[in-house]
Amino acid sequence: QVPVVESGGGLVQAGGSMRLSCAASGTFSSIDLMGWFRQFPGNQREWVADISRSGRVEYSDAVKGRFSLSRDSAKNTADLQMNSLKPEDTAVYYCNVVVLILVNGTRYDYWGQGTQVTVSS
Repeated sequence: QVPVVESGGGLVQAGGSMRLSCAASGTFSSIDLMGWFRQFPGNQREWVADISRSGRVEYSDAVKGRFSLSRDSAKNTADLQMNSLKPEDTAVYYCNVVVLILVNGTRYDYWGQGTQVTVSS
């Protein structure tokens, strides 16, 4: 297992900003993908953004233009900068770490414990 530790989260007013951080550690020397999901009450987890080992970033339409994801592959950390937050961004945010074993096509997903982000109106 790869421990995934999140930091950040909390309460912020609409229009404000918040930064979430994710740090992964364990026996794996290489992580292929790091990203963020979020979960609204009563719903499944929704993909937010991810970043590859090479630094390619993709965002969901819901956050595109407002959120920015960065990664330090050497440290196995990823930060999600959230700007122009809206009340509808309120959710539990989870860091996702993906390790691919290319030789057999196996994919391993690891998750943080989740951190609450609440955007007040």
